[in-house]
Amino acid sequence: MQGYKRYYKALKLEDDTALIEEYKKVHQPGAAWPEVTQGMRDVGIVDMEIYLVRNQLFMIMDTIPGFDHDKAMKELALKPRQKEWEAYVAKFQETGSDATADEKWQLMERIYKMGL
Repeated sequence: MQGYKRYYKALKLEDDTALIEEYKKVHQPGAAWPEVTQGMRDVGIVDMEIYLVRNQLFMIMDTIPGFDHDKAMKELALKPRQKEWEAYVAKFQETGSDATADEKWQLMERIYKMGL
């Protein structure tokens, strides 16, 4: 995708094997609530991947050209069922149930890139 913006984020899950397995299930293809994934598309997120190491999550988020991260995260928080989703997944995460996605997922700082 030409002109897209890419963001990298991190979040910690509770260090509980059963909760981590359940978190993985609610993020299987088609398992996330359609209103939530549509809300992400509506604010300009075109692709997202989440990776797991122990209880640490890493997200790669690709967005439309001209994407304003702060503005989009504020808009996303107001989308249908978003607050309900955040409360639902909070039981898996080392965050409070009233935290927004932007408060949970911390932007990562790139410290190295090898150009090929």
